[in-house]
Amino acid sequence: MTNLIKWSPFFNQFEELEKMMNGYMPLMKKTGNSFMPAIDMYEDEKNVIVETELSGIDPEKINISIENDTLCIKGEGEKKSEVDDKNYYRKEIKRGSFYRSIPLPTRVLGDDAEAEAVDGVLKITIPKTTESKAKSIKIKTKNKLK
Repeated sequence: MTNLIKWSPFFNQFEELEKMMNGYMPLMKKTGNSFMPAIDMYEDEKNVIVETELSGIDPEKINISIENDTLCIKGEGEKKSEVDDKNYYRKEIKRGSFYRSIPLPTRVLGDDAEAEAVDGVLKITIPKTTESKAKSIKIKTKNKLK
């Protein structure tokens, strides 16, 4: 018996990739109602800037922390729908809880970070700290006499 695969002229390779990744990395998806928001990270002369699109999520329900030069963003978006049973053809809007941990590319002053939400985009500005320069250490040698 032959297995047939339905051909579609509108094949979405990213949808297949997402299915494959979800199969191999179940730890990233803790429950069916969680997701990991995409980010943009860049820097200017004084700051590291992280932006993520979180439209429809109350900024008051987002928790941001910085520890050991790692940025953590977590929160929860509520599903606002009057009808729970729907016959979806596609369901791509992410809802539920989210968590993202991002190692920062340089040392930062986490206590001085600022965040603002404008038109569904969360922008976190984190001041960079001056890098400590490498210090050369001279080795002292001693001879032990017996």
